[in-house]
Parts: sequence; C-alpha cells; structure tokens
Amino acid sequence: MSASSPDTMDPRTRLLLEGPIAPTLLKLGAPMVLVMVAQAAVGLIETWFVGKLGTDALAGMALVFPAVMLMQMMSAGAMGGGIASAIARALGARRNNDANALVFHALVIGLLFAAAFTLALLLGGRWLYTRMGGSGAALEAAMQYSNWVFAGAVLVWMFNSLSAIIRGTGNMAVPAVVTVGGLVFLIPLSPLLIFGWGPVPAMGIAGGALALLVYYAVGTLVLVAYMRSGRSLLRIDWVHCTLRWPLFSDILRVGIIGAVSTVATNVCIAIATALSGAFGPAAIAGYGTASRLEYLLVPLVFGVGAPLVAMVGTCMGAGMCERAMRATWIGAGMAFVLCEVIGIAAALFPAAWLSLFDNDPAMIAAGSRYLQIVGPFYGFFGLGLVLYFASQGAGKLLWPVIGNAARLLVAAVGGVLALQWGGDLGIVFAAQAAAMVVYGVVNVYAIAGGAWFGRPGWPRMPGAWARA
Repeated sequence: MSASSPDTMDPRTRLLLEGPIAPTLLKLGAPMVLVMVAQAAVGLIETWFVGKLGTDALAGMALVFPAVMLMQMMSAGAMGGGIASAIARALGARRNNDANALVFHALVIGLLFAAAFTLALLLGGRWLYTRMGGSGAALEAAMQYSNWVFAGAVLVWMFNSLSAIIRGTGNMAVPAVVTVGGLVFLIPLSPLLIFGWGPVPAMGIAGGALALLVYYAVGTLVLVAYMRSGRSLLRIDWVHCTLRWPLFSDILRVGIIGAVSTVATNVCIAIATALSGAFGPAAIAGYGTASRLEYLLVPLVFGVGAPLVAMVGTCMGAGMCERAMRATWIGAGMAFVLCEVIGIAAALFPAAWLSLFDNDPAMIAAGSRYLQIVGPFYGFFGLGLVLYFASQGAGKLLWPVIGNAARLLVAAVGGVLALQWGGDLGIVFAAQAAAMVVYGVVNVYAIAGGAWFGRPGWPRMPGAWARA
C-alpha cells in the first residue's frame, strides 16, 4: 500500500475511514460480542466440570479466579486496547512500516507482562490465596490450579496480544472465529484431562488448567499462522524487529493507564462487597450475585468498544477528528441504550436473574434491592465504559481514568458515610448508583468538551474538533 495513494488503501482501513458509522460498528461489533460470550463460556464450562470434583476444588478455583480475571482483562482489554489503538493510529496516518514494527513491540510487551504474572503468582500465590481465606484442601487445590495456569501465562498474553494486533487493523472476524473454534475444541478436552479416559490419566483440577492452556496454545498457533500468511494486513517477520522506545511508548501510554482503570473497576466492586458484609452473609451473597450482571455488561459493551478503538484510532491517525467524534457519540448511544435496557429489565424482574444461582430468600431479597436501586443507572456505566474504549483509540486516557477514580471515590465514601450515619443497605447501593452516574457524566463532560485535544472547555465551538 502506498503511503500517498488512497486508491491502494486496504479495504478494512477504508471501511473505518469512509464507511457508514453505525452499520460499520454493528458489523464489526457482532463478532466481538461472540468472542466475549465464548470466552465467558470457557470459564463457565471449566467451572462446571471442576465442580464435579467437590467443594474444595471449586473453592480453590474460586480463590484463583480474581487473579486469572485480572490477567485476562489486562491482556485483552487494557494492554490489548493499547496495542489495537497504536496500530490503528499508525495505519490511519499511513505509517505502514511503524504499524508492522508495532507487531514485534506488542509481542515483546506481552512476553514481559506474562513473565511478571508468572513470577508474581508462582512465588506469591500461596501468600495471596491464604490472605483471601484459603486453607486446607481448598488452598492446595488453588495452588495446584494456579501453578499450572500462571506457568503458562505467556500463552494467554500471546493469544490476546495477537488478537489485539489483528483487531487494530479493523479485522474483528479472525479473532472471533479462532476463539469460538477453540471453544468447540475445549468442551471435550476439559473433562478428558480432568477425569481421564482410557490411556489418558485423570489429572483433577490440574487437568482443567492444562486444558485451558492447550486452548490458548492452539489459538496462538492459528493466529501466528494467519499473520504469516498473505491474508493478514500486518506480518510477523524479522525485518521490523529493531526495538524503538517511541513504539513501546505508543502502546504503553494507553495500555498502562488502561490497566490502572481496570484495577480501579475491580476495587470498586470489592469495596461494595466489603460494605455489604456489614449487613451479613445474605447481603454479601445478594450483592455478589446481582453484581455478576455488571460484569456481564463489560463484554457486551466491549462488542461496541473494540471496533470503536479501531475506528477512532484510524480516524485520529488520518486527522479526521470530526468523524472520530461522530463515531464516539454513536457508539456511546448504542452502549447506553443496551445497558439501560438490561438494567431496567433487571430492576423490574430481579428474581429472574438471581434465581439462576440460588433460591435463598434472604439472598434474593438483598440482590433484588441492589438491582432495583442500581439497575436503572446501568446506562451510565455503559456510557462511561464505551467512552473509555473510544479514548483508547484516541490515545487519550487521562479523563476516563479520572472518571473511574471519581466513581471509586463516590462509591467508597458514600458507602462508608451511609454506615457511619446508620444507613441501611439501600443507601450503600444508592452510593453505587451515584458512582455510576458520576463515571458516565465525567467522561461525557470531558470528551464533549475537547479533552482529546487539550483542556476541556465549554462551550465547545462547532468545527473545533476539525481544527484541533
């Protein structure tokens, strides 16, 4: 592709720069929703099979789950977003050599982060799981599962890094096909390794971990083969393997800030869980079960957010700021409506969700109260989250992180004050709802006010983005 001739532009890049915005987001987003549903199914399938080993095995897996989720969210969402954003901006600016060089830099970053997770959890896993309440057979099961998974952390990071590289070119289909195809492969492999059959010995909970690693290993090989083929816009080769700090910086300045935001999101839920604990075990169970719906919103919004990263990044790289902003607000509207519809449905029929997990009346009462208070404000959560993805594409993440920090502050301070002033569980949940509103409003205010192009300012004059 010539750096100067639009006639030789790759069709995927042309679609991002010239295609109708809403249909393009829907077309590219559908495979990503499929990917996220498939990845959620991977965890559910594995948990279901491990549960057949008994309570200790299931408890051990539950202890490791937060660390695995943190690695997944950082590799696919935070650092993956940084990778996709950097590549999209390079392609939009017709810096094709830089885009190809970013492939090697992205893989190096993935290797380094994988090594950090491996060292941290192999050396400090027992300390962490003990502090989380693990003991006896459950702790030993957690260590067995954790050691296997994090010994192979490099496979998770390589798979998600390669997927992010391909998404950055505007190709959402290939990662989707590989992820869903791997799920079909995992379904028989997981019970085979856990329970054994014929010449294959039963490995117990370690078999579940090994099956997961095989899934990522096969997926990584398929993605590598694709990127070595002539069908890929970017290639894995040694021609572009010279390390350059500006290219590392282009990924890390988005990825690291995104990682901070990811940690803040999880801390916010952890704080709410701790505050709910003051009202007894049923309140913890109710909140924990109800808030799973909030976690489910993340992959759904990611379905809009992933193509938005590519579109905004490509448009910003090409200097098409007005189109980037139009895409952002169309995507924001989609995410708001999607999450708001789900939240209102959950508020109207909370038991339909909660009874999927347990039928304890006290748990359902507490969880219903959460969904009735917080559910109607889920649209603001979706709004803030999709603007975070758009900001990844623009390479400007300061304000989304400020928005997440403000959400964390309101949720924590509001909940603590509610307890100190003798408030009930409903006021703690009201603080969570207010925090979601703050998260969405801060991001809207900043981005609409021009935060991607300098300090936010109001009123923002028409055409100001085009002149930025």
